Amino acid sequence: MATGWGSLLQDEQQLEELARQAVDRALAEGVLLRTAREPSSSNVVSYAPFTLFPSLVPSALLEQAYAVQMDFNLLVDAVSQDAAFLEQTLSSTIKRDDYTARLFDIHKQVLKEGVAQTVFLGLNRSDYMFQHNTDGSPALKQIEINTISASFGGLASRTPAVHRHVLNVLSKTKEAAKILSNNPSKGLALGIAKAWELYGSANALVLLIAQEKERNIFDQRAIENELLAKNIHVIRRRFEDVSEKGSLDQDRRLLMDGQEVAVVYFRDGYMPNQYSQQNWEARLLLERSCAVKCPDIATQLAGTKKVQQELSRVGVLEMLLPGQPEAVARLRATFAGLYSLDMGAEGDQAIAEALAAPSRFVLKPQREGGGNNLYGEEMVQALQQLKDSEERASYILMEKIEPEPFGNCLLRPGSPAQVVQCISELGIFGVYVRLFALGEASCHVMNSPMERPMWRGTEGFCQQPHE
Repeated sequence: MATGWGSLLQDEQQLEELARQAVDRALAEGVLLRTAREPSSSNVVSYAPFTLFPSLVPSALLEQAYAVQMDFNLLVDAVSQDAAFLEQTLSSTIKRDDYTARLFDIHKQVLKEGVAQTVFLGLNRSDYMFQHNTDGSPALKQIEINTISASFGGLASRTPAVHRHVLNVLSKTKEAAKILSNNPSKGLALGIAKAWELYGSANALVLLIAQEKERNIFDQRAIENELLAKNIHVIRRRFEDVSEKGSLDQDRRLLMDGQEVAVVYFRDGYMPNQYSQQNWEARLLLERSCAVKCPDIATQLAGTKKVQQELSRVGVLEMLLPGQPEAVARLRATFAGLYSLDMGAEGDQAIAEALAAPSRFVLKPQREGGGNNLYGEEMVQALQQLKDSEERASYILMEKIEPEPFGNCLLRPGSPAQVVQCISELGIFGVYVRLFALGEASCHVMNSPMERPMWRGTEGFCQQPHE
């Protein structure tokens, strides 16, 4: 599964020239971020970090990832509709994790009042790494599934042209021709457009919830531009704006500055530090409305690490997807080992195994956005502190995936081109739209996968799962 760029990585002079050309092409293609110094302004921008050369993905694993994405779409949607499963699964977590508890409180309030929305939209991204089975064959193993603010669909739509350019400069036209076209921003926009259409109000808007200091705005603009090409208008607002100027009418239609909103697309709200009390109140207002939320609060909860761990238990997939043994088999084949840390014998055993062989495990909190997991000595110290505390229930333990490293050259603003050993992470976007009419069965009107190759270096700076 390793790439064959070894000889090209030895010529420093050639790498420097290729890096200059690649950066210029990335800027020309729109592989852009706002700067850390001015995250609220597009007056000065730079390129998003990327690898000089593309990473190889075994075709069989890519096809497997495509096939199973539609199963993951159905699974996430099934979990979001099973209130009893969510409550039982998260019961220990919400006692110790205030952020998850606040999300769950909103979920309960919405259920108590009655869910107003009838169109449900999922824009998910399932992330994988590749490792070898004991017989040497390659295996696809899921890291996580992101159900809120699944990002980089826009920038990933532009990176294939950069890598083709680099290979063409090297006269490697055959290799350049093998780089797949990749336009997830178009597919993500199609999902939003279908939800907007089913909402049924021609003058309604799409409300994109964004942070004021948003470096990754160009990734989001790619989707906005696709929607505008369909004559669907998008407005960008913060949670604070919703609190101050948002309202519901007597039919629980969402109004923003007096304009009706058909779809709420969250690119904020996936981390605890993104919520003040005012923001929590705004989130509740949005969830109470009949606007399509992407995601609705139940779907966000379906993407928590605790739910991911519970889905790996024997019989759970069969319960959630009855009569679909082929889908269950495809899903389970991608699971790495996942272990509960709830108080009791099961959690005690998991902690003992991790302390005995820390290199085999990763400790994960109920957080999104990257950079929160604990490994090695940090994990050992955390487990020793947590092992006798109920706080351990706010974490899960995961078997560490062991991908094969390969050489590549990492490019990032302000740093020289750097040849390092990297590992590949593949992200597959999935889109589904479900229509629910009172007194009738739900039906899916869209369920499809879209690719989003993502390459991340060992230092973790190339790309992150979220903004």
